[in-house]
Amino acid sequence: MRILKELCALPTVPFEEGRVVEWVEGFVRGRPRLRVERDEWGNVLVELKGKKNGGPRWVFGAHIDHPGMVAKGMVDRRIVEAEFRGWVLVELVMGAKVRFFEESGREVAGKVIQATAGEDGGRTASVRVRVGEAVAPGAIGMWDVENAVLKGGKFYARACDDVAGAAAALSMMDELRRDPPTATVAVLLTRAEEEGFIGAIGAAKRPRLLRKTDRIVSIETSAMQAYTPQGAGPIIRVGDKTSVFDSGLTCFLTQQAEALKKRSKGFAYQRALMPGGTCEATVYDAYGFMAAAICVALGNYHNMDRQGKRIGAEYVDVGDWKSMVRLFVAIARHGHEYREGHGALRERIEARFAKLKRLL
Repeated sequence: MRILKELCALPTVPFEEGRVVEWVEGFVRGRPRLRVERDEWGNVLVELKGKKNGGPRWVFGAHIDHPGMVAKGMVDRRIVEAEFRGWVLVELVMGAKVRFFEESGREVAGKVIQATAGEDGGRTASVRVRVGEAVAPGAIGMWDVENAVLKGGKFYARACDDVAGAAAALSMMDELRRDPPTATVAVLLTRAEEEGFIGAIGAAKRPRLLRKTDRIVSIETSAMQAYTPQGAGPIIRVGDKTSVFDSGLTCFLTQQAEALKKRSKGFAYQRALMPGGTCEATVYDAYGFMAAAICVALGNYHNMDRQGKRIGAEYVDVGDWKSMVRLFVAIARHGHEYREGHGALRERIEARFAKLKRLL
């Protein structure tokens, strides 16, 4: 939980993820078996060598940005204009509290007094914020809501999407480093997902950090659906709004979840299409990588409390998040057993066929 709290407390917006990257690099420095690498786009790969090198890696991917704003300049002594990045309904932001974070460490609180929509009419494009003192150009602005707070079995933060997913992957690495699995495992942390998967596209188009043989598990905190409630476990995401994911890899994740459920009291999981948005697994699939996905149900997606018609903290179920970490560890521990396609499934159905074909 410490990793979750510390990572989600950091300010981050698309193209301005430096504070998260700095935290991750410090995390790796304190763990000698891990190594960190960056590509030309600023994406970060944290890798743990397996006991048997040479086979395909398991890469768990999450983005480290979140919708927010960047200060452009002061309109007058008390009003700052900021560009908004990421998708948030303009109708919800008026009157919302904001906190700007400058490079110096100085923080300035304010309140949205004007919001302008983008070309599509619904998305926030820019805001004007009344502040108590001047804000430096380039300062990151995020919603001033409950942040990194545990309450009633839920974890509330201004940015769960997808920093909480990144925290789960790094928590997995923290556990695995003490006794590395057979296969090499890595965590790919990408930038600017909220502006259209920009970091992931760069990673896939010129794959310095990725290999075509990688088995990619895309991680998300995905907008809660009626059929995937919080508290019922992490969700093996068979697809998103745009595409469906690799069938064989998804089947293997399901098998690992079932095995974990049988041997581990209190573990539960779900399996569903999550059409609330598109995730990075779709990008990797489009560029010829093998990709599947796992998520937890997210409340107040993109800080939008639609029922209350206001901005609020995002939240995830603590049990779901912890179970997602456990599932990641199980997948990593057994990843070397995976055979591409449906080898294990074919064995099962062919054994059944051999037993009963005489009755045809």
